[in-house]
Amino acid sequence: MYTALYRSFRPEVFDEILGQEHIVKILKNQIKTGTTSHAYLFCGTRGTGKTSTARILAKALNCVSEDPQKPCGKCSNCISIKEGTFMDVVEIDAASNNGVDNIRELRESVKYPPVIGRFKVYIIDEVHMLSTGAFNALLKTLEEPPEYVMFILATTEPQKLPATILSRCLRLDFKRVAESILKEGMKKICKQMDVEISESALGLIAANADGSVRDGLSILDQCISSGENSISREDVLELLGTSGEEVFIEITDYVKNHNVSDAILLLNKILEEGKDVRQFMKDWVEHFRSLLMTKFIKNPEDLLNMSCENVDRIRNQSEQLDLEVINDSIIELSKTLSDAKWSTQPRILLELCIVRLATGGLVKSSFQNKQKTLEPAITYEQNKVNNKDIKTKTEEKVKTQQKSSSEAVKENIDKSKLWHIIFEEGETQKCSFNLIRTGTVLKEVLENTFVVEVSNELTMKFVKENASTLESLMQKHLGRPLKLECYTAGEVQSKSQEKIAEDLAESIGNRLGISIEIE
Repeated sequence: MYTALYRSFRPEVFDEILGQEHIVKILKNQIKTGTTSHAYLFCGTRGTGKTSTARILAKALNCVSEDPQKPCGKCSNCISIKEGTFMDVVEIDAASNNGVDNIRELRESVKYPPVIGRFKVYIIDEVHMLSTGAFNALLKTLEEPPEYVMFILATTEPQKLPATILSRCLRLDFKRVAESILKEGMKKICKQMDVEISESALGLIAANADGSVRDGLSILDQCISSGENSISREDVLELLGTSGEEVFIEITDYVKNHNVSDAILLLNKILEEGKDVRQFMKDWVEHFRSLLMTKFIKNPEDLLNMSCENVDRIRNQSEQLDLEVINDSIIELSKTLSDAKWSTQPRILLELCIVRLATGGLVKSSFQNKQKTLEPAITYEQNKVNNKDIKTKTEEKVKTQQKSSSEAVKENIDKSKLWHIIFEEGETQKCSFNLIRTGTVLKEVLENTFVVEVSNELTMKFVKENASTLESLMQKHLGRPLKLECYTAGEVQSKSQEKIAEDLAESIGNRLGISIEIE
């Protein structure tokens, strides 16, 4: 049976481990001086060599060769450990053996001395999957095992381990492997297999491996399995479909340079290759998050979970974009993703979003344009008109403006759409918004207030409890502070008309320096 590249080219001695020189140096020195720890914790992302290093350490402890550089990889013990038949090296998958009973069996077996080698080594992979009870059962044995026993715990998520476990182990953190090291390693493998591969193809594979040796070898394995003796960059692109961060850097550049046609054509190419449109939107939002993080964090490799080289590419792009553009793009894409959940045509929504982003027409909301205050332009000659005439003209003007104001509001604002947007944003802040969504209607938007009609008293109670949130959202979309007025269905008509008249009378009175009363 064919053996995958990441298995057939697994490192067998310390010098074959890629990109973990700091860890190799520590372990070699401990073996040389006889100061190895009783318990190790190997931490790091997938494919960086944790399990391979654990096996090599187990070989070094049990190697019978006279060679001072241990392990030799050639003696009977080293070969047995490589083949998985050495009785004194026990590998445990904590994902499937995570119960208390499994750890109790382990504690019992620890009592027996090694059968063949000098040390009994327990390698527990994905140790963060152990249950709380299993961790507690392991504590004492891990702290004071017999002197012929060593524990090596490996995990990708050390933050999930209890502090009591962490404090009992010597922790070694595995770094993501640099692309240059990955390229050199894959070049040697291709040479051994008589496969020609271009530098650009190697670079693309290394970039998509994102610091993981196993991921890089898996991609290379797929390329070689195509049957071609020569691998080009185009072959790798065809295999990958999408090229990870490269795609998002490229489409973001098109958007930044207002190149709508190339951005949409690139999207079309990506979707034709089978990428899900909603997943693409999620990944693009994540890319903009990475752009945001690199603006403020000097070394965000662990936070972003990507290699140093990809971080450098993102940082270069981030330096060319203003913070406001990144912020607006995240908001716009997030809204599009939210709308796409309920749409049968999410691709069209994404294309429209790209057009808005690329043309600089980030229409945050049609309601953000501030409404011009409808105030009457009353002119008069103070010397020719007495106070009685002013009052009469003003009252007539109030009635005229009352009608025109109401009509203007209706023309400029789609109240149904505005109310829908308010609830879309409000539900992300408070779950109680769901209770009032169907029982309310936005009836009027006035100069200083907005009127909400509720179906019953219970709904009114929830509306009033969320008044501050509703008012802040209305201010956000209309550009001015408004107070909530909430009435039941029968009260809205009379109250809203009365409020319009009062607001206009107050505004006109302030301008003319007189007091106007509405009867």
